Amino acid sequence: MTNNDFDLKSYFADKTIIIKNELTKIINGSNVSGQLLRAMEYSLLSEGKRIRPILCIAAAESVGGKQSDILPAACAIEMIHAYSLIHDDLPAIDNDLLRRGKPTCHAAFNEATAILAGDALLTLAFQVLSSVKLQNNTDSVIWLKIIHSISTAAGYMGMIEGQMRDIASENSQISLLELENLHSLKTGALITASVEAGAILANASFDQIEQLKVYSEKIGLAFQIADDLLNIHGDPNITGKPVGTDKARKKSTYPSLLGIVESEHYAKKLIKEALHALALFDNKSDPLRAIALYIIERKR
Repeated sequence: MTNNDFDLKSYFADKTIIIKNELTKIINGSNVSGQLLRAMEYSLLSEGKRIRPILCIAAAESVGGKQSDILPAACAIEMIHAYSLIHDDLPAIDNDLLRRGKPTCHAAFNEATAILAGDALLTLAFQVLSSVKLQNNTDSVIWLKIIHSISTAAGYMGMIEGQMRDIASENSQISLLELENLHSLKTGALITASVEAGAILANASFDQIEQLKVYSEKIGLAFQIADDLLNIHGDPNITGKPVGTDKARKKSTYPSLLGIVESEHYAKKLIKEALHALALFDNKSDPLRAIALYIIERKR
């Protein structure tokens, strides 16, 4: 049951500030300066939704975990996400010039700098994950498990393979199952890893982790459907990026396969299933419930 009194806007605002402050501290924690660092900051510290790190924290809190214990993983995940957006926007892939209402990294700097900034953020993520102060051998095993989970989700068995399939599907018709598999990798894998990392670091039980994985898989697909729909009828002034690009590139999307109305119905069905997966959790998981509903109601 969702608590209608839960204030998601305030929750997002609080967590976004905490995450951005921590990201700022990490990226400015060395004596490095110059164009590469400016490009990294430009993309990482821009006004994004921070859905993945917030999901990581919310999943931990849902099983009684502490935010402070989760922050390194949450920040590393956001760095990986930022790197993926930089590379997705490059001329060789999506060739986008606008992201979050401002020029994309390669447009603001240059293509070579953008490639290197993405590479640097990806490697910094694992530097952060491997720099956690460990208290005992159990901590070591848990953090190694987190590193394995996140790297698998971000790599050729997850996000990058999904991106490759997305490129390969342009100008061709694929089935709904193929589209779901594509987006389970491209979008869903890192979302699932975010939720799973938060749960594992908070010492969730096996059953709790399994239900949270179901939740994350459902919202991951719903998130992509919402993105596809925003690419058709979103407001560029709100989304911060142009609309109609999927159709122009002849991408396979949920609306192109199912139609707009059916896509909306499918997204709602997925969210209903995600909420059902949280049935065994108490009101500490209200942020997760509210985020699920936000995913299909969002305007950006």
